[in-house]
Amino acid sequence: MCFSMFYSVQVKMIYSIYLQLLLACLFFFQRATCIDGGSDWYYQEAQSHPCQRPCLPGDVRTCYYRFSIEWYWAFSKACYDCPHTLSDCYRKDCVLAGGVERFITVVNRQMPGPSIEVCHGDKLEVEVENMMDDQTTSIHWHGHHQVKTPYMDGVPFITQCPISPNSVFRYTMQVTNPGTHFWHGHTGWQKSSGVFGPLVVRSAPSAEDSLLYDFDLSEHTIIINDWTRVTDMDKFQFFVQSNGNKSPEAIFVNGMGRYFNDSIPLTHTPLAVFTVQKGFRYRFRLINSGAHDCPVDLNIDGHPITAIASDGSDIEPVTVDSLVSYAGERWDFVLEATSPLNNYWMRFTGLQDCAEDFAKVHQVAVLHYKGVPEREPKDPVGYNIHSKAKLQLNPPNVALNQTGTLSVPALIASTRTQDPVLLHDPDMSVILSYDFNRAIHTMYAKHYLYGSNQVDPSFQPLTPQFNHVSFKMPHSPLLSQYSDVDPSIFCENHNLTDCNTTFCECLYVMEVPTNSNVELILIDIGEPFDANHPIHLHGYAFRVIGMDRLGESVDEELVRKLNREGRLVRNLENPPLKDTVTVPDGGYTIIRFHANNPGYWLFHCHIDFHMELGMNVVFKVGKDEEFPPVPDGFPKCGDYKNDNMKLNSYS
Repeated sequence: MCFSMFYSVQVKMIYSIYLQLLLACLFFFQRATCIDGGSDWYYQEAQSHPCQRPCLPGDVRTCYYRFSIEWYWAFSKACYDCPHTLSDCYRKDCVLAGGVERFITVVNRQMPGPSIEVCHGDKLEVEVENMMDDQTTSIHWHGHHQVKTPYMDGVPFITQCPISPNSVFRYTMQVTNPGTHFWHGHTGWQKSSGVFGPLVVRSAPSAEDSLLYDFDLSEHTIIINDWTRVTDMDKFQFFVQSNGNKSPEAIFVNGMGRYFNDSIPLTHTPLAVFTVQKGFRYRFRLINSGAHDCPVDLNIDGHPITAIASDGSDIEPVTVDSLVSYAGERWDFVLEATSPLNNYWMRFTGLQDCAEDFAKVHQVAVLHYKGVPEREPKDPVGYNIHSKAKLQLNPPNVALNQTGTLSVPALIASTRTQDPVLLHDPDMSVILSYDFNRAIHTMYAKHYLYGSNQVDPSFQPLTPQFNHVSFKMPHSPLLSQYSDVDPSIFCENHNLTDCNTTFCECLYVMEVPTNSNVELILIDIGEPFDANHPIHLHGYAFRVIGMDRLGESVDEELVRKLNREGRLVRNLENPPLKDTVTVPDGGYTIIRFHANNPGYWLFHCHIDFHMELGMNVVFKVGKDEEFPPVPDGFPKCGDYKNDNMKLNSYS
């Protein structure tokens, strides 16, 4: 029984905070990662960053990190004789990636990359060095709102020029919003190749925290990512230029795991291990850094999951049997270590393109109780070998209030505020519908050579778009070099009347007045096939006030009609705050945000294939004069066309 159960709430709070501070101080000097080796488990020391500390009022620091981004090789010679000699699997610079060799891109030769753990109010400086010879790069701080620092958002050609080869760019920002976030590459396929890592912003412990959990430790941060045996560039080109599939083959947990053929392990690299002590409650931070249409359902043998936060914002606790996360989402949950002393499977089951009809992608990690032999559980492992959830949080593609499910709009934000987006009707209403448009992307099909009429339709992937338009990137950043952007590429200068049958591409920018209340109705028409799209907004958290699936597919005009008649269900009683949300296939999701952060902010599907094909929109919040000034010496980029250049003549 937990020691703190014998004390009053006040004493329990002091005891819990004391334990958290004590453990944090211990971990500052030395951290240990427990590793399963069958008969033996090894321990690996990890050095802490000075800013990974107990968060105390008034203790504000400048936290400096250096990232070196480079090409690398998974399961390289740095792994020596892994997995036959288990200790070799934990050598410095050994990136396991499930024990299958392939080309990767990484930060500081780690996957995941370095964990940034800071306190609310700190100043964060990350110096990014591009060590690649022929690729640009950039880093996005997913979930960090960049208040007054929009130039640090890390989106090439929107907020900055990409970082050139052999160049350095220093991201500088004030840590303004606490919670579980992450950082990742925002250029090409770098995130899906290994450029990602946690960004955890803690606040000083509070009385509310002590009522929910006893410990919030770095060792209980979980970052998952889907993975392919070949690079995503290979996968994507095979998909758009031929008839390759787009399903991943594995899911990794903190960079660890195995390839499976359903219940049969195909590789034997180590698994992630999370250690707890019986009688205590632990805060876990789950980050989904996936790149594909592969939502991941987490369930833990013998343990319910109590969700307490999503995308960095607290919610009223809800206890469920399983929790689904989508690419870009973060969920904090409490695990009570009250089950019999043992080792338990933590099961990560892939859905959608990872589901049973496709690749049966799944992964396991170990929940280890101190005091029992350190071995893998004996229970069987397989795609469907786990107890069926009686209550699943955040399920894909379900109708409102479907039995056994709990969707995001039913959650309640734990902090009640006078949010203007809930108190007033929206100043601006936007409907963004999308689907896989049958207008083939012209970059991947030439109409008279190998267009949809010349080759087998299976060789012509459909194009995911917002409002039947593919987003076209400018050649110079909108935020810092707007005057250099070619006006002809903006959508307002295009005829967009036949885009449902003709491929349309332009720079899709929506202007939003500062301090306006914006409502977005997102509609997934859902005609070609069952899919799922996690949608992410930079620069803001939004309220999720509605979500429903109306059928296997839905007509946009029907949703508009229901909206005009007031028949779309909206929850305006303190709905949750998020920055990434799914939309049911054949349904809608309604979100609202208060536009008080001027800048150019990307709004996009967080599936890499869909983003690459143009499933993006930019919100321009405020007027140019309301933006913070461009930092001194900020890099410039763009086209060079000098028709008047005179060439010297040489004899």
